[in-house]
Amino acid sequence: MAEYSNFDICVIGAGIAGASVAAELADKARVLLVERESQPGYHTTGRSAALFSTTYGPNVIRALSRASEAFYNDPPEGFDRPLLTPRGALMIARDDQMESLEALQRELAGAAGVERLDGAAARALVPLLRSGHVAAAIFEHFAQDIDVHALHQGYLRQFRTRGGTFGANAGVDAIRRGSGGWTIEAGANAFRATTIVNAAGAWGDVVAETAGIAPVGLVPKRRTAAMIALPEGTNAHHWPMVIDIDEEFYAKPDAGRLLISPADETPSEPCDAQPDEYDVAVAVDRVEAAFDIQVRRIENKWAGLRTFAADKNPVVGWGDAGQSFFWLAGQGGYGIQTAPALAKLAAALILGKTPERAIMDHGIDLDSMSPGRATLRK
Repeated sequence: MAEYSNFDICVIGAGIAGASVAAELADKARVLLVERESQPGYHTTGRSAALFSTTYGPNVIRALSRASEAFYNDPPEGFDRPLLTPRGALMIARDDQMESLEALQRELAGAAGVERLDGAAARALVPLLRSGHVAAAIFEHFAQDIDVHALHQGYLRQFRTRGGTFGANAGVDAIRRGSGGWTIEAGANAFRATTIVNAAGAWGDVVAETAGIAPVGLVPKRRTAAMIALPEGTNAHHWPMVIDIDEEFYAKPDAGRLLISPADETPSEPCDAQPDEYDVAVAVDRVEAAFDIQVRRIENKWAGLRTFAADKNPVVGWGDAGQSFFWLAGQGGYGIQTAPALAKLAAALILGKTPERAIMDHGIDLDSMSPGRATLRK
């Protein structure tokens, strides 16, 4: 990275959160986007099997997802199309999980494209489900696969086109506040910025403490995934994603194979997460219990970090009284699907503007994402 000096805004972290907000800001300010790794999205964005769903996650996540839908359906110039392809999501329940299914059905009452199925109807959609395993299910017709690579690269391309400056291999070593803003040291380089946007994912609290800003209690959690073969002759191309109603596992068709995960959330230090053999074994055990499948070998396995605040809402807003340190972190497992709306919303707040009504009218509660909210430290 070249030596830089004066920028209006320094965005730390080039995963989907940092790349998207940097792109939204780049034609309105001098923006520097820095990434500690050699390539953007190495830790989380690049390891996501993202599904777009407007019925998944806490209320604020659902609102942000609804507000992102128009972008996904009609992405701007410079983004590969389509960003979404039909998939569907089938949330299955055993006999002993019917209380969870009933609760979810009540919660989703009136949601478009959502219906309850009996076990036979669920197996008609996914024939390899064991007849004795699924008592009932909830099917979301409109859930779709997200082309994560196309989304991320589209934002990075937009950022560069709008005049932004990117620096890889730029892990932040020191951040000092001065009368004119911030001085940031990254390796052998130092630069200044009036505003810092903390989009550092699992390293969010680390970056804050480096800057002398109070951490918000972010917890990175490891999520493990593996790829297995389907039984010979099985065509799963049109299967929906299958999710245990209590999120004990999920399985998703992927290029003629099956991506599986135990949906683990193991607290971790910020790191290059690696798959744990026990978690892989748990995924296999749960998938074999639900599907008529014998897993003979693991074709590939990996892990990524999903970072949560205590209440599982994102952390979005100013972290200091001088409004020079902005949080954009804690998206958990929802960072991809909410990125378009969250980037526009965050960019407006950073620039001191009122967020678009087209976003806010979906019921987004800014207080529920504030870095100062009481539920962060429960």
